[in-house]
Amino acid sequence: MKRLDLLLIKSFLGPLVLTFFMVIFILLMQFLWKYIDDLVGKGLDFKVIAEFLLYSSASMVPMALPLAVLLSSLMTFGNLAENLELLAFKSSGVALTRIMSSLFFVVIFITFAAFFFANTVMPVSNLKLRTLLHDIKRQRPELQIQPGIFDNTMEGYSIRIGDQDSKTKLLKDIWIYDHTDKAGNVSVTVADSGYMKMSSDEKQLILTLYNGNSYVELQKTRKRGKTKTYPHRRDRFAKREVIIEMTGFGLNRSDQNIWKNSFSMMNLKQLTHYEDSLDKNIGQLYNSVDNLITRSTLKKEKKNMIKSKASLDSTELASIVPEYHKINIDTAYNGLTRTQKRRAINQAINLARSNKSFVTTNSNTIGYKTKMLRRYQIEKHRKFTLALSCLIFFFIGAPLGAIIRKGGLGMPVIVSVLFFLVWYMISITGEKFVREDMITPFSGMWISTFILVPLGIFLSYKASTDSVIMNIESYFTFFKKLRTKLRKRILQVK
Repeated sequence: MKRLDLLLIKSFLGPLVLTFFMVIFILLMQFLWKYIDDLVGKGLDFKVIAEFLLYSSASMVPMALPLAVLLSSLMTFGNLAENLELLAFKSSGVALTRIMSSLFFVVIFITFAAFFFANTVMPVSNLKLRTLLHDIKRQRPELQIQPGIFDNTMEGYSIRIGDQDSKTKLLKDIWIYDHTDKAGNVSVTVADSGYMKMSSDEKQLILTLYNGNSYVELQKTRKRGKTKTYPHRRDRFAKREVIIEMTGFGLNRSDQNIWKNSFSMMNLKQLTHYEDSLDKNIGQLYNSVDNLITRSTLKKEKKNMIKSKASLDSTELASIVPEYHKINIDTAYNGLTRTQKRRAINQAINLARSNKSFVTTNSNTIGYKTKMLRRYQIEKHRKFTLALSCLIFFFIGAPLGAIIRKGGLGMPVIVSVLFFLVWYMISITGEKFVREDMITPFSGMWISTFILVPLGIFLSYKASTDSVIMNIESYFTFFKKLRTKLRKRILQVK
């Protein structure tokens, strides 16, 4: 490997790592903002939060890599052009294509690594992220009793406090309704003050109450055939501890197999299997509808549509109802009696209603399965398009950086974001058209690639020929020449 290649690779890998983590951080902040309401106030451990951030970051790697390659290639070649190093290489007889070739193999490796990550690692991270997010959403909020409001978050209890000292955490005017027996408000505890804390294992809530009363309404009891009624019992206490089991407040882990059949949790082999199965199932539904319509119309015995077999012989049937491809509806209908006409109309109406119901049911099923099929096909093509976009963005960013001749994080960031937004909008639009079944999955998912590949070829050609397409002065010069020519033409006409 020559020194030129080592210089370019070192100049490229530094910005690549920097921009990659920068893009991951930006995407992660956007993701957290989306689910901030589901995370706040749940009392999550640091381990759970770290696990959530890890899975979220892993699911964003295939999207962050293309933007990182685009930005790093722009910065690398922009710095080389700005420091006149690119000019020195060209003066020595080294073409731009030779300069890009060393980084081309690095980007090829990144492309295959992106595909491997999207096909093997991302389905697992998506599955774990989906399961963890579901468990976090199901987790009950951390216990925070507001003064003056009855809190019913603890199963079987309703607690109200009058006030709370922010410094000492002393609770005042405490009311506790015990509903564990499911008999109504028959057990009430009232205390002047108290403290509330969790047990060491955080499975129990310990309430230490001071100067209060406990009221219990007693039900009618039988003793030796006699019924005795006690209105209520009151217990006065100076100090009492009430222990409440905290059920439903911990993070309960769900089975990951619940979402393993989702399209974003599958690799390429699994997606192909489900795609073939759904395609075959949809074909069977279409055949069943076609067979029903054929059996109930063209191949249905005509004697069943007119009259029972016992009351109509073959000669009369042949005279009234010929073969279906020779039948004249008006002639056959006019040859029937009034009772037969009524029976034929009723049979036709019932048959039409039955066929309509069957077709509607199967049509809804086919529509649902078709949407599911499109999602599997979209995810299958996405694994290829996201990986290949790394290579396409390199052929856009490298020549564009050589043309712009600006390094750093200023102009390259602006240009990279603009190109990435255009690519992302085209990709999202194509994906939406595929989900709506307006275009084929291949066309919708690869349309952004078809648009950007010619652009990359055009920019590479312009950069290799030292084009000044990004120089504003060249456009001013062009318009000045154009204006001069137009003046000469106008003067000649006059």
